[in-house]
Amino acid sequence: MSGKKDQPAPARKPRADAERNRLRLLETAKGAFAVKGPDVSLEEIAQSAGVGIGTLYRHFPNRDALIAAVYRNETEQLVQAARRLAGEASPLAALREWMLVFIGYIATKQGMYPVLNSLAGGTSDLYAASGPQIRESMEMLTARAVASGDIRLDMDPLDLLRAVAAVANASTGPNWKAAATRLVDILIAGLKTGQ
Repeated sequence: MSGKKDQPAPARKPRADAERNRLRLLETAKGAFAVKGPDVSLEEIAQSAGVGIGTLYRHFPNRDALIAAVYRNETEQLVQAARRLAGEASPLAALREWMLVFIGYIATKQGMYPVLNSLAGGTSDLYAASGPQIRESMEMLTARAVASGDIRLDMDPLDLLRAVAAVANASTGPNWKAAATRLVDILIAGLKTGQ
């Protein structure tokens, strides 16, 4: 006996090809769910992603796991966009660009509503986990813009987030992205300090 206690093996990082397959499955599923809704088969998603059904099941043991993973991945991309923009752009530009990314996130979520509503356990746990992450991103970006003197914020950053969500929900039709951009610019103009 070596005297070592039973220690768990260190967690291994997934192989690069396995991670590429997982990300490809998530992107393919997102598109398939948006177009075909809950009726799209897992076999069709695997085939469209260029992998076998066994690969899909290794990453996502069932439909609900795949749906939840797509939603969590979209939220994580939104949070990462806030961090990336905060490091790359001026505070005001970062806030504006993230607001536009958030509108795209809402559009994706709207396209997935029928699929999300098909989850056996409902969506409350998913939404409960994503809400604080999104709110923290908005708070961080608005705090930077206020600290820089670019904007004044006489409201809770959550109210601004709600306003952006309303812009996303009101923006429909073939030119919705251009309309959403104009409305975000109106919101930004209303926040500027006038320096």
